[in-house]
Amino acid sequence: MLKFEQVSKQYSNGYQAVKNMNFEISAGEILVLIGPSGCGKTTTMKMINRLVPHTSGTIFLKGKDITKENPDLLRRNIGYVIQQIGLFPHYTIEDNVGLIPQLKGWDAARKKERVNEMLRLVGLDPAVFAKRYPKQLSGGQQQRVGVARALAADPEIVLMDEPFGALDPITREQLQDELLRLQQELHKTIVFVTHDMEEALKLGDKIAILKDGELVQLDTPDQILSQPANDFVESFIGKNRLFQNPEFIPVTDVMRTNPSITYPGRAPGKALTFMRQRRTDTLLVVNDAGNLLGIVSAYDISSKIEEIRTIDEIMTPLQAVLKDTATARDALALITDAPFGIIPVVTDEDKIAGIVTRSSLLTAFASKWVGEGEMEK
Repeated sequence: MLKFEQVSKQYSNGYQAVKNMNFEISAGEILVLIGPSGCGKTTTMKMINRLVPHTSGTIFLKGKDITKENPDLLRRNIGYVIQQIGLFPHYTIEDNVGLIPQLKGWDAARKKERVNEMLRLVGLDPAVFAKRYPKQLSGGQQQRVGVARALAADPEIVLMDEPFGALDPITREQLQDELLRLQQELHKTIVFVTHDMEEALKLGDKIAILKDGELVQLDTPDQILSQPANDFVESFIGKNRLFQNPEFIPVTDVMRTNPSITYPGRAPGKALTFMRQRRTDTLLVVNDAGNLLGIVSAYDISSKIEEIRTIDEIMTPLQAVLKDTATARDALALITDAPFGIIPVVTDEDKIAGIVTRSSLLTAFASKWVGEGEMEK
């Protein structure tokens, strides 16, 4: 959908705002541009609709060089949302939302139908809001109108320049959720500029981190968090941010890989001996093929040792199991209710890959929050 090829922007005074930018994004993706003030993120975005002309390189939109397009027609086919919202105060809400369809020559009936559709899409009842003026709306409502206007002519790409930056935290979070809901429904290609890393992690399919006009790293949120390209990226995102976002941590990073296993036909005395040797008070029970069946504890075996012949008679079926593709957040959600405080982790073939325990979770998180020297003490 969008490709930058050796794109630079240099001003007449010699200042180079963007330097040899190379990236591409596919249709339906949200790309978030982020970095310190003055890094070139807004300039990069504005070059897409030619509000800022690039001085070298090529920007392709759907395979076409944007400099070959009429700039007015180009902009009418690109949605644009800014922090200041930019609604015309003397236009009603329906006139603001219908501006681009009107410029594109839509007839009145089609335009009105589209305006009503867009207002409903962003949670504003047309019967209530269409005839109002911007000053009669709250900041959050005005920003919803700004999003509706950007989408009104059904553009394939939408540019969003810190659209929620001036809103209070609660309204901001609500509109972030609303944008994700809209994206699930509309599948637009979105280039989103922000200075807020939490917002970038929440919204971005891909995140581009910029510094001094250069692209330092372009990756998915989980790759940015788990494999920062250099010290600057690690410092910028915050060294502990990965563990503030457990949905990005693979469960395999917080599990133990050597769980104690046994077979259902094992005699209780032998099972207890094995537990003492392994210094554990639980055993995972598997069949001959290595598939997980259940779990037994030393307490249960000891209390029933005179009554049972094999441990499968008192085995507890497992209610909390995770696939090895799960995340640490999934483990955190299950651990409280997991029998014996253990969550087995299995492969797609239901073979044991490891176990998550309260201890393994605490150890994994603590190791990131405390310095290595302190941990050694």
